[in-house]
Amino acid sequence: MENWFDISGLRVLITGGTGGIGTELVGGFLGAGGVVCVLGHSTEALEKTLHKHSSHSKRLHAICGDLLEDSSITSAVLDARTRLGQIDVVVLAHGNVEPGAATDMTLDSWQRQIQVNLTATFRLAQNVAPEMIARKRGKIITVASMLTFQGGLNVAAYAASKGGVGQLTKALSNEWAPYGVNVNAIAPGYIKTKLNAHVWKDPERYKQVLARLTSGRWGEPRDLIGPALFLASPASDYLHGVVLPVDGGWLAR
Repeated sequence: MENWFDISGLRVLITGGTGGIGTELVGGFLGAGGVVCVLGHSTEALEKTLHKHSSHSKRLHAICGDLLEDSSITSAVLDARTRLGQIDVVVLAHGNVEPGAATDMTLDSWQRQIQVNLTATFRLAQNVAPEMIARKRGKIITVASMLTFQGGLNVAAYAASKGGVGQLTKALSNEWAPYGVNVNAIAPGYIKTKLNAHVWKDPERYKQVLARLTSGRWGEPRDLIGPALFLASPASDYLHGVVLPVDGGWLAR
């Protein structure tokens, strides 16, 4: 049975690997024996991630890329493939939110969030999939959100993009499952990260969210490690097109 959950030696590309959730996922995959390539948007942030996980430096690579630029996305995948040899697993953990009233949102803000959260997710998966299809094996893990299911408040573009990630995950799964490629999503609940600091730093919103969490606490980035390792492992080989909530009971309430 231990082989069902064994990911040692797998070559993993993690986008958003310098963020709150992404950095923890990098550590989780390294700790489980994976070889990891981190894609981040700034050299400084990548250096911090490399320093944090310096004990695994022989199995850790870093690439700087801009998900707002399509050419950068294509180049990053090629670079990751060169560094890793091949890509067995991709974890698309990047994200961008620009909170504010829908009536005040600029078109530029809308387009940035759709580009980073949805279009870049599609293009990264699209660039990684052919080699997995050729091998008849691979794992693509997208990161959705509670706003894949709900509308949220003052985050119209983010909600639209994450709703799209959920449907994209199912659509890609339908196409690639026959070739042995698993496409699934993790939908984090309310996790204490910089991305949603506008919520948990607001005392009233913090209490409102906490009151609905049957777990009795907000989530921490490390809470996503187990689900991600499961979706990357042979134990999840029969899961296709799943959007897995990791939400402390938020949706059940």
